Amino acid sequence: MRRTLFAAALFAVAPAALPQALPPGPKVTISAVTQLAPTLPQYAKVDVPMLRDGVAKATNGRVEFNLRSYPEANVQGPEAIRLVRSGQVDIVGAPLPTVSGDVPLLDGFDLPGAHTSMESVRRAAQALAPAANRELERLGVKMIATSPFPAQVVFCRRPVAGLADLKGLKIRVAGPAQSDFLAAIGAQPVAIAFGEVYASLERGVVDCAVTGTGTANAQKWYEVTTHMYTLVVSWGISGYLVNLAWWNKLDPAVRDYLEKTFREVEDAQWRLGAELTQDGIECNVGNAAACRIFTVVKNRPLTWVKATDADNARARQILTEVVLPNWVKRCGAHCGDAYNEAVAPIAGVRFVPR
Repeated sequence: MRRTLFAAALFAVAPAALPQALPPGPKVTISAVTQLAPTLPQYAKVDVPMLRDGVAKATNGRVEFNLRSYPEANVQGPEAIRLVRSGQVDIVGAPLPTVSGDVPLLDGFDLPGAHTSMESVRRAAQALAPAANRELERLGVKMIATSPFPAQVVFCRRPVAGLADLKGLKIRVAGPAQSDFLAAIGAQPVAIAFGEVYASLERGVVDCAVTGTGTANAQKWYEVTTHMYTLVVSWGISGYLVNLAWWNKLDPAVRDYLEKTFREVEDAQWRLGAELTQDGIECNVGNAAACRIFTVVKNRPLTWVKATDADNARARQILTEVVLPNWVKRCGAHCGDAYNEAVAPIAGVRFVPR
């Protein structure tokens, strides 16, 4: 697990120096809703210092962010694209599988079973982004950066020992491809908004839920679950999406500044994501010596169930036989072509029409 998934060395993540100086001009206030919760490190360690605080300082107040998280803006994940498309906000950060109902190609960034490392999934995201933007721009939206959550694993309120034990269980998923993956092993996928998962686990509405190792910790899922099964279902890729009409109307100097800024934000988020995956595991199992970012679980630490080689091989088989064909069926033949051109050389699995 450590060797294949978390090879990146752990390091403290400090916000990068933002691009400096804009020529004088009218003030620009940007409305942005970027993360699922204000407690997430992606928000507190990157978006807040770099966007809300750093941009205003670097531009002497010419550009400012009115930055909020989803709960602060009363936003649910699936509506994020529609929110930015309508111009209610200028920028949103959206988990791509969650909003793939509007643009099915977005599910292709992070198909379950496709990637065994964060480095691999980032390369795939960079390669697939141009095709995704061709789809998004038809809706009046543009993706200007990507970011990861920690590795998406399975948290359960009952004992599980491996992939086979998920059969028959009700499991919260974040998107259609995750649903296909879990249905293929006999589980019952359930779509629940992220903010409602804690209560659903607490009440037994679902038996398990898929989310990031550290994301679950930040939301205190350790209070309502007992087992953490670290088969990586996916990697939780998000995108920073802008309203295209607003973006194109910006002063070119401001737009250029924001493009450079979001390249720095993207790099900071991916560096942080590499650290959050393992830190979330260590904190959830009560390893205080290795828990540096999230909350170490002192009472009732979770039982860590590691994926076997057979589990990982089965996940790869499900990708090839179920997840990939079903995604192309939803998305269209052009998505299969885009996947084969951009992702297959990195993931090592091609889509073969049947």
